[in-house]
Amino acid sequence: MTHKAGFVNIIGNPNVGKSTLMNALVGEKLSIITSKAQTTRHRILGIVNGEDYQIVFSDTPGIIKPAYQLQESMMDFVKSAFDDADVLVYMVEVGEKELKNEDFFNKIINSKIPVILLLNKIDKSTPEEVKEKIDYWRSKVPNSFVYVISALEKFNVESVFYKIIELLPEGPPFYPKDQLTDKPERFFVNESIREKILKHYKKEVPYSVEVATESFIEEENIIKIRSVIMVERDTQKGIIIGHKGSAIKRVGAEARKDLEYFFGKKVYLELFVKVNKNWRSSEKELKRYGYKD
Repeated sequence: MTHKAGFVNIIGNPNVGKSTLMNALVGEKLSIITSKAQTTRHRILGIVNGEDYQIVFSDTPGIIKPAYQLQESMMDFVKSAFDDADVLVYMVEVGEKELKNEDFFNKIINSKIPVILLLNKIDKSTPEEVKEKIDYWRSKVPNSFVYVISALEKFNVESVFYKIIELLPEGPPFYPKDQLTDKPERFFVNESIREKILKHYKKEVPYSVEVATESFIEEENIIKIRSVIMVERDTQKGIIIGHKGSAIKRVGAEARKDLEYFFGKKVYLELFVKVNKNWRSSEKELKRYGYKD
């Protein structure tokens, strides 16, 4: 029996459903999901193993025109996804007509590797609109295999999964067969907390936040976690904490509940808030938080 293995990298504009698709394909919640753009900041790997295949899925930040150093680093993660892909998954939604970066779009249509184009959120369209969009994208990206899906409802996701296996090159696995992701436990703690901040806070506040887990101690019956929420200004610190600590308590309670489900164990979570001015534009701080090598 031959074995197939490869990197399948998911790219697209912000909010088209990349993280929802990744989680559906992997069968675990590895990428956080909110209605806000730029929810995904890192490149996150999710590994799916079968007896004769290993698929290394990669969720990437939504493609934007960067306005500060953090966003430039996010776009570097997208660039790296073009470099090592064995299969490229380009995700669009109904109503969308182009990628927000012309250079990236040219890379897709001139790609020498297989491209799967997914038209997502079709549950929000009429059959006539869907047919029109299929024809449009086939003309725009003629080198692609086009599928209509609903990542949220998992409609047609299985068909895409089998197509990916068909397109994978033959080769040995890249990771141990029992490995789910390349990220450590602390990363998922940070992301769970950041997801709740994106959910509950408005305007610039969630985009000015970074989370760092300073302590992760796993005991037999409980995991004790201490995490720090970084903000850029003193006013943001007050907003995150809320009146008598009510806002940060809500974030902590919701994140703890998700983490207990993820780790399958009771979690004790302590949250603190610190001001780290202009961290999004600091090369040193971006390295510290894993956005730069």
